[in-house]
Amino acid sequence: MKKLILTMALMAAASSAHAQAPARPAAAASAGDAAFGARMLGPATGEQIFTRVCAACHMPDAKGAEGAGRYPALAGNQKLAIGAYPAMVVVKGLNGMPAIGAMLTDQQVADVVNYVRSHFGNRFKGAVTAEDVKAMR
Repeated sequence: MKKLILTMALMAAASSAHAQAPARPAAAASAGDAAFGARMLGPATGEQIFTRVCAACHMPDAKGAEGAGRYPALAGNQKLAIGAYPAMVVVKGLNGMPAIGAMLTDQQVADVVNYVRSHFGNRFKGAVTAEDVKAMR
């Protein structure tokens, strides 16, 4: 139940942050929201971040879902081959994906991206670093 509440809080914050992004500078949004995410998640591994945040839409098996919306599969997804792509999607958002990275630290983004790129049938080489994520912001 605690995970469900945390996931709902993060998704609500993501929607709010995504909706407010044009109204305030990106640097201010990233700094404040990343602090929120760090407080909410605490020290968390990439797996824990995936389970607590990403799995709500992309499903625990990372196979995605379709229904009221379309949530692409991350399992076996060749778009994850180059680490910059998923990192940029997490940081900046894309199509229906909100900029979840605005609520995470650079290290948390790198950790969750590296986790997804090395699990669920994905075996992509080359890790994304916190410095890579910082440069994307």
